[in-house]
Amino acid sequence: MLRRGFGRKLGASIAVILFLQGLGSAQAQTTGAALSGLVSSLDGEPMEGVLVSAKRAGAIITTTVVTDPQGRYQFPSARLEPGKYTMRIRAVGYALENPAAVEIQPQKSTSVDLKLRKASTDEMATQLTNSEWLMSIPGTEAQKASIRGCNHCHTYERIMRTQYDVEALMGVLQRMSQHAPSSFPLMLQPNPLKRMGGGPMTPERQAQLQQARQQQAQYLSSINLNKGPTWSYPFKTLPRPSGKATRVIYTEYDLPARTRQPHDVIVDSQGLVWYASFGEQILGRLNPKTLQIKEWAIPVNKPTRNKGVLDLQFDEDENLWMGNGLQNAIQKFDRKTEKFVTFPLAKEFDADHVELLFMNPKNHKVDGKVWVNNNGEWTLLRVDIASGKWERFEPFTFPRPNIYQVLSDSKNNGWFTVFGREHIGRIDAKTGEIKLFETPMKDTAPRRGMIDKQDRLWVALNKTDHVAMFDPKTEKFQTWSLGIPQYYAYDVWSDKNGEAWASTEYADRVVRLNPKTGEITPYLLPNETNMRRSYGDNSSKVVNFWVGATHTASIIRLEPLE
Repeated sequence: MLRRGFGRKLGASIAVILFLQGLGSAQAQTTGAALSGLVSSLDGEPMEGVLVSAKRAGAIITTTVVTDPQGRYQFPSARLEPGKYTMRIRAVGYALENPAAVEIQPQKSTSVDLKLRKASTDEMATQLTNSEWLMSIPGTEAQKASIRGCNHCHTYERIMRTQYDVEALMGVLQRMSQHAPSSFPLMLQPNPLKRMGGGPMTPERQAQLQQARQQQAQYLSSINLNKGPTWSYPFKTLPRPSGKATRVIYTEYDLPARTRQPHDVIVDSQGLVWYASFGEQILGRLNPKTLQIKEWAIPVNKPTRNKGVLDLQFDEDENLWMGNGLQNAIQKFDRKTEKFVTFPLAKEFDADHVELLFMNPKNHKVDGKVWVNNNGEWTLLRVDIASGKWERFEPFTFPRPNIYQVLSDSKNNGWFTVFGREHIGRIDAKTGEIKLFETPMKDTAPRRGMIDKQDRLWVALNKTDHVAMFDPKTEKFQTWSLGIPQYYAYDVWSDKNGEAWASTEYADRVVRLNPKTGEITPYLLPNETNMRRSYGDNSSKVVNFWVGATHTASIIRLEPLE
């Protein structure tokens, strides 16, 4: 497929530094603002909900604020050090009329007004989120569902700009099927895993897959640029932020290399931010106060197999634990000694089709055991840390549905999500009894979530725009819609105030939910983000949300101002 300008920022990038005098600098109207101004369209209308970003030359952080109902933006003085800054905006359908940049001088306030023009069709195509592409392209829900997983590795824009016909697309789809889910355009890995959960690959199943690929190629050729120089359908967009969603500050932290894919980002009680790279054997730590980043090489258990970490978890002492995928081991990182301890899978369970994606050590002191999932078989495992003994649990017979995340409650019972159906499950830690619980809606694909201090399970329903909470005391679900078309919630995190925060690979919007009132606040992020793990920092008065931008090698901090 055609390679988009990877790292191209949504909105208008800045090319030229304009000095303070040329910008008509003046005192900012808001006390305490290092930089402020008015954002308006060419006809003079103030524009609410425009994201305005500023990055100092040579810095690893970008700061973003959002315009209010009067079109005004302001950067607090504490957030912008003196220096030369490039500026960009995010407002789907609009672009900066002229490049804009500014030099911030010590103890002075600066004002820069920005004019936005209507974006061309080509420019707008670079601005659409994956959700907006799904909203825009024609086709049935089944057709759209057939390509939904493509954005796991790259954006839909990349697909829609191709000019390939059916035959060429068949070749592309065949090639893409050989890439592992941890791949993205800057780092490809082969997909050697032959999952056994669905049973053996029979000739009948192979024929079904080939037919599905043919239908997929026919559909893609009808919505890309195969028939002409521009798209035959109008672009549909989501509304810009308004109200509470504009009262926020974002900070983006660049990671040391573009190959970093911070799939899981979690924050400890000291405010240190930890991440693991999806396609590399790397554990990293960011200190937001000093901006120091330190990385450690994760031990390699199987040198010939794919590298990378998906799941990153704290235990009771805030040591870091990792499910190490196709390395067929789990890793513990002792934060005091800064050493790894490897727990390889027992030989009787090890095989080429095995993949240990998720694990949960949160309550392992209860009985000394850690829960693990086997994504290659769609079964669950448990390891006794002291003895190294492994056990296997099989909630389903063949063909098995996809079992995804594994969690643990305060008694170290194992909980799991059934991505291939509409269930969550529990394994009794003492008896091994397995019990399934069905979500109120069918075919919801529970994906990722967490267990709160009340032992309630929060989970994102990935085939919907809903999140759910399951109370084991009543064995009842509550569900909430996040109100965004084509959202497809990936993960959900519940904070100290009982509010829930949802992430997605599609809409570039973190949704904050108040379960008591049903209020939802969708925060638009500054760039294409491809979020996975939802996590936050409860130590501040107003909870902060942190997330990894999986495809752009950065970590984003979202600070609500209320």
